[in-house]
Amino acid sequence: MGALRPTLLPPSPLLLLLMLGMGCWARQVLVPEGPLYRVVGTAVSISCNVTEYEGPAQQNFEWFLYRPEAPDTALSIVSTMDDQFHYAIFKPRVLAGEVQVQRLQGDAAVLKIARLQAQDAGIYECHTPSTDTRYLGSYSGKVELRVLPDVLQVSAAPAGPRGRQAPTSPPRLMVYEGQELALGCLARTGTQKHTHLAVSFGRSVPEVPVGRATLQEVVGIRSDLAVEAGAPYAERLAAGELRLGKEGSDRYRMVVGGAQAGDAGTYHCTAAEWIQDPDGSWAQIAEKRTVLAHVDVQTLSSQLAVTVGPGERRIGPGEPLELLCNVSGALPPAGRHAAYSVGWEMAPAGAPGPGRLVAQLDTEGVGSLGPGYEGRHIAMEKVASRTYRLRLEAARPGDAGTYRCLAKAYVRGSGTRLREAASARSRPLPVHVREEGVVLEAVAWLAGGTVYRGETASLLCNISVRGGPPGLRLAASWWVERSEDGELSSVPAQLVGGVGQDGVAELGVRPGGGPVSVELVGPRSHRLRLHSLGPEDEGVYHCAPSAWVQHADYSWYQAGSARSGPVTVYPYMHALDTLFVPLLVGTVVALVTGATVLGTITCCFMKRLRKR
Repeated sequence: MGALRPTLLPPSPLLLLLMLGMGCWARQVLVPEGPLYRVVGTAVSISCNVTEYEGPAQQNFEWFLYRPEAPDTALSIVSTMDDQFHYAIFKPRVLAGEVQVQRLQGDAAVLKIARLQAQDAGIYECHTPSTDTRYLGSYSGKVELRVLPDVLQVSAAPAGPRGRQAPTSPPRLMVYEGQELALGCLARTGTQKHTHLAVSFGRSVPEVPVGRATLQEVVGIRSDLAVEAGAPYAERLAAGELRLGKEGSDRYRMVVGGAQAGDAGTYHCTAAEWIQDPDGSWAQIAEKRTVLAHVDVQTLSSQLAVTVGPGERRIGPGEPLELLCNVSGALPPAGRHAAYSVGWEMAPAGAPGPGRLVAQLDTEGVGSLGPGYEGRHIAMEKVASRTYRLRLEAARPGDAGTYRCLAKAYVRGSGTRLREAASARSRPLPVHVREEGVVLEAVAWLAGGTVYRGETASLLCNISVRGGPPGLRLAASWWVERSEDGELSSVPAQLVGGVGQDGVAELGVRPGGGPVSVELVGPRSHRLRLHSLGPEDEGVYHCAPSAWVQHADYSWYQAGSARSGPVTVYPYMHALDTLFVPLLVGTVVALVTGATVLGTITCCFMKRLRKR
């Protein structure tokens, strides 16, 4: 049985005017302006608050329903002061907590219905039992609730997303790191009233129940058509890597550019229907969600692998050296979303680490040589879809060592920006280059043994060679180290001059600054001449020969070197110079003494002359 609503007579107009004129308060019960439109199966909350009342601060609230088929019959729903207030048809729902009244504060409460039914439509009345000394004002407020049918539909778009899709429901989608992930969603409503749809795409961790706490929003279109992204995706939306657009009247498409490992998960599409209430506020009246796909992201680091061949190499100097590098793994092709670079590194035998760069192809396919390899005939090229070849036209003994192939995978973000996603090195590949076996020896001396200032000093260097291939060329250079207080200076030796393997002379800087000549006076004999020798030319000289080999590619490499013993050059003074100095000093002293005596005599004579 439901509670009977008490019948109170309203005050007369005369009494109301008198009470207002005397400054008395009049009770007011406020409910939202109607009609309110909600959808069957969804929740609704109707607030009610009372003002300008007398009595205790905590007021009570009673809710009644007037159905359209019986507009004069009040069906009691729920009350704040009587647990048995509800009418029989509401009892199961009240006991289950689906229908309840919740007190917000002493003079405010809200009626909550968890799942609307079609028969819940009607006029809802909020009544506040009187605590006033006089019956004055309003003791109830009414609002109409209209229940609409659930016509909101949401589903995955028929056109599947990009990637490798397995025939399951929901589909399982595989995308490579760096590729685009595209998902479509269909959302439509047949509600006859003017409503707006808000559509959002979300991601949840696989095998985890989906809820508001576990569903991470990726991006969505709000009811006001604004596009917003969840906190972890805001930066990607601003950078243009994340996009959401509406195609046609009911199709929505999300594109996540440059897929990352963290993008894996189960993707959902959520559609929410919003309506504007008479007070101007927007209320959500329906929401539905569907699973779009289970997405796996294949990371490049888990797939990238590098192998090299053909195995350990042993070659002679001047022979070509070819090494192959194969990049394998389930990798996306190079293009719009992914790019690769491949290079070779070399470390001398026994040296730690990967070594120095020999050559590489960058992400645009442009080749370059590493430091120290400029000017050599070295080619780095792509010979198959994932096979790269390094070719040295003429190997040298210095090319011996351990080679490794280094591959790097990049993914393209917004615009043309590349981000390194993975790298892999091959196993070490030993390369042996046979030595030329050239042995050089050099003997240098000062022609004549003694040299004087102003003369020309001739230094000779004889070179002996053992071993080496035919066509070996010799070069020789002359160096000087200055001496200070009988000891060699800490300054590095200075090049004076030399003759290269091609017969071209190279002049350095002579300590005394005079003319220098270098020449080949025999097949294996070189000469250095210092003209007009001065004291600044004093120092310790040596000859540094080197052996050179020219390969078929016309490149030269040094096959051996040596250094002669020291040759001291000390410019002596001539004998006449040693006699001329004392004579010159005596003459100067005699002249100074005579001038002094003459000056003294002249001064005394002039003094006597003045006295007379």
